[in-house]
Parts: sequence; C-alpha cells; structure tokens
Amino acid sequence: MIKTNKNDFIEIEFTGRISNTNEIFDTNIKSDLPKTNNQEPKTDPKPFILSIGHKMLPTGFDENLEGKEIGKQYNLNLKPEQAFGKRNPQLIRMIPTKHFHAQKIEPQKGMQLSLDGQLVKILSSDRGRTLVDFNNPLAGKNVTYTYKINKIITDQKEKINALQDFIFKKQFDFDINNNTITFKTEKQFEPFIKIFAPKFEEIIGMKINSKITEEKTQTPPHK
Repeated sequence: MIKTNKNDFIEIEFTGRISNTNEIFDTNIKSDLPKTNNQEPKTDPKPFILSIGHKMLPTGFDENLEGKEIGKQYNLNLKPEQAFGKRNPQLIRMIPTKHFHAQKIEPQKGMQLSLDGQLVKILSSDRGRTLVDFNNPLAGKNVTYTYKINKIITDQKEKINALQDFIFKKQFDFDINNNTITFKTEKQFEPFIKIFAPKFEEIIGMKINSKITEEKTQTPPHK
C-alpha cells in the first residue's frame, strides 16, 4: 500500500465547496466545472501537481495530504482558520472613489474586482468615498474538499515544470547539472526568477541559476 509523505510531489484531483451552501468555488475535475458557472468548460482541466508540506493549497488541506493512499477518495472539512482565514475588520477600508475612476471603474455595491492585484469586494460607494473589503472572499467560511491523489510524481523534469506553473505562472527552458537548475530566459525576466528562486529552492531542494538567452518569450510571466 503506497502512502504519501511530506515533500512528495503528487498529482491530485479535487473540488472545494462552501460547506453551508455546497457551492463550488474551486475544482480541477471536469464533471464539476459546469456546476461553477452553469456552462460547459471551454478546456479540459488538468490534475494539479504539488509538493506536500509547502502550502501550495490552504494550510489545512496541505497538512491533510500526508499519509494518504494513492487512488482513494477523501473528504475534508475545514474551519476558516484552517482554510482562508477569519474575517479581519481591519481589512475593510475607505478609499476615495476617484482612485477607481482613474482606472475607468464605476464602483457598485456587491462588485468584486481586482484592485492593485488583489481581489476585493465593494461594500458601498457614496459621496466620493468607497468602502472596500480586502478580505479573501472565502475568509470566515467553513469549506469542504473532496479529493483523490492519482499518483506520486518521481520525474524531476515534471516536478520542475509543475513548480514553474505554480510559482512563475509560465515555463522557461532549463538545464540540470550537478544539483543545479539553470533557467534560460530573456534579460527582462531574470530579476523575476531571482526573486522567486529561494522559494523554488526550498521546495525542489536544488540550487537555482538563470542564463540570459536571445530567444524571445511570447508572454511575460504573471506576478
């Protein structure tokens, strides 16, 4: 019987629901995707590859993955402090409405939008002032996950590419030599790799370098 251990790379399928409503907020299972938006998915979802013990999923979910059997279905209930945190009143702030107008946004009560790279909710907007909730939309909620671990990943290149998808949000070409990964990148992306190298090294257990190439990258990585 194969069971998972901390630092294992695993391929996992899961669906996350808000416990009291059963509403799906996250899934990589095709049959559950239409239930999130009432329409057929445009692309097939892919199983998620992660390293156990490195908080690549909510803390309580990550901690639950250790010691699990491959191929077995599991159900997990998490309280807010184990998932997306408790609601913090200090994260509700008043912002001048002109800040939104400068970005050609007319704030409306109940609107969810990205503000300075963070998902926020508009609570009210009146007389030039807008009340904004910076709490995670799932903060304060009990959530439930159903999941299955398909396999343990042993291929080093597959591990590296999975981490690139998670940390860089894109994949760079790379070489492996003497326990060192050297990413090939354009000059403009080298600082980006250096910023995230410590986290990459922590998870993969290898040293990270970068090498500037003349090859053009079509899309920049997302921060």
